[in-house]
Parts: sequence; structure tokens; C-alpha cells
Amino acid sequence: MPATPTRYTATARLLHWIVALMVLATIPIGTVMIQEGLTRSTQDTLFILHKNGGVIILLLVLARIAWRAAHPPPPLPASVPAWQQAISRLVHVGLYAMLVFMAVTGYTRVAAGGFPIEMLDALGVPRLAPRSDSLAETAKALHHNGRLVLVALVLMHVGAALYHAILLRDGVFSRMWPPVGR
Repeated sequence: MPATPTRYTATARLLHWIVALMVLATIPIGTVMIQEGLTRSTQDTLFILHKNGGVIILLLVLARIAWRAAHPPPPLPASVPAWQQAISRLVHVGLYAMLVFMAVTGYTRVAAGGFPIEMLDALGVPRLAPRSDSLAETAKALHHNGRLVLVALVLMHVGAALYHAILLRDGVFSRMWPPVGR
């Protein structure tokens, strides 16, 4: 019988770190792009980065979900208490759910608002949301408030990872690090 893996697969690690870096870039871009006083050119560039980054994040998250379904994560060390394992599962499910939620609400806001999504438009992808100012405003509010939940989950995830990496040194962090290689 083969040994139980103690690390995530290289594919899972690579997808994790690409999504993490993109999310960590997309959040401040989204915050800055709506600030007053930016030149129109700067604002347009930030909107394009944010919208198209969101499309890429969604595709990568869907790939991660599919990969994870086919390649379950390695078990946590026995030293991790059951309550921490339960919280870990909840935070991971929350992160996946919020990343999909943010992509869907962002897409809906842009599509219903009649704005371009350059990457999808270039590929000829038809709009999945009707043009509607009220739908666009609802999606905008959901997206704007959802970022707070996403940031909270990211902070919990990063905090737990650092706790295990720096204080406990129990191997939990090394399950996902390094992003590639052995």
C-alpha cells in the first residue's frame, strides 16, 4: 500500500500560489481604481487589470476545485486538534466560495452595466447577464461588501499558515510550500 502523501501535489501548489498572488494584487487594484483624483487613463488601466484578472482568477479557482476533487488534500498532522481542522475546512470552503462569488458579482456588475470585459469580448464570449442598471447596482454592492468577507478569510488563512510555519513548525505550511519543486 502506498504511503499517504504529506504534501499537496505540485499542480495544487502551483494553482494555489498563482491564485494567491493574483488575489493579493487584485484587491488593492480594486480599491485604488475607484478612488477620486486618478487620471482617466490610470483608472481605465486599473479597471482593465481588475476585470480581466477576475476572469483569470475564476478560471484558476474552477481548475483548483476540479483538481482538488480529483486529488484530495493530504491529511493534516495528527497534532492539529479537531477544532482547528474543522475551522481550516470552513475557511477553505469560504475562500473558494468567496472567490467564485466575487468573480460572479464582478462579472454581473460589469455585464449588466454595459461595460466591456476585454478578454471575454476578444474571445467572442456572449454576455450572460442582461443590461440592467438595477442589477448592475445590486451586483456592485454585493461585490463591494463581499471584498470585506474575502479579506477576512484571506487574513485568517495567512495568519494560520504563519502560525504553523513560524510558531508551531509542525509541517502544515510545508504541505503547500514551495509552490513548485520538491
